[in-house]
Amino acid sequence: MPVHPSSIVAPGAVIPESCTVGPFCTVGPRVVLGEDCELVSHVVLDGQLTLGNDNQIFPFTSLGCAPQDLKYGGEATRLTIGGGNTIRESVTVSRGTVGGGGETRIGSGCLIMAYVHIGHDSHIGNGVILANAATLAGHVTVEDYAVVGALNPVHQHCTIGTYAYVGGGTTITQDVLPYSLTSVRRENRAFGLNRVGLERRGFSPDELKQLRAAYRLLQTSKLNTTQALAAIQERVASGDFGERVGYLADFIARSERGIIK
Repeated sequence: MPVHPSSIVAPGAVIPESCTVGPFCTVGPRVVLGEDCELVSHVVLDGQLTLGNDNQIFPFTSLGCAPQDLKYGGEATRLTIGGGNTIRESVTVSRGTVGGGGETRIGSGCLIMAYVHIGHDSHIGNGVILANAATLAGHVTVEDYAVVGALNPVHQHCTIGTYAYVGGGTTITQDVLPYSLTSVRRENRAFGLNRVGLERRGFSPDELKQLRAAYRLLQTSKLNTTQALAAIQERVASGDFGERVGYLADFIARSERGIIK
């Protein structure tokens, strides 16, 4: 495999011949890379770290280093990353903690832009986009195909629902509804359905119509969240609303921090 002479690869690291390790990289002894990964330059891989195939990692990125948690005492925890991800400059991703399940996890097909931080025990789904300087505290979940805008801090234990789009500069302290377009004005607010994003992902007109109707119950009716949830669940049970709305109802029901309406 092509390893630049200025890079340091520890004994025990598993790096297939199809990978490329550019200048001034450091690869720790418990790192396992999949096929066709590229470390462009100045990349640090540490800890118990596993990457899938076809990941491209740009300069000054640090993956798998110890979590920023005062309770961490050097326990054997891990970071697991899927395949086909692009991880841009100066990204930091911490490995997990024992108290949080022991694993930080990133799926496949994600774009993680410059200066993003992903804290310990966070779980990132597939096809996620994290824009520049998005900052995820520990124990954050970002579900499949969500987009988190630039300069967004996300409070620990928050969940960003599938296909949600969060506008830049939004501070997230509660769960973000699936399929929503959420941003900040004077306070955080879900502005309705992420219609353009959902159309691009192949949602049918009927699915969009059902989701719009569910969002009207949540946002523009005179029902509180509990009442709106009950109304949505009733229509799911009757067959008026399908699987997508059923997922929305389940997301609201299991939210522990409350939702941004």
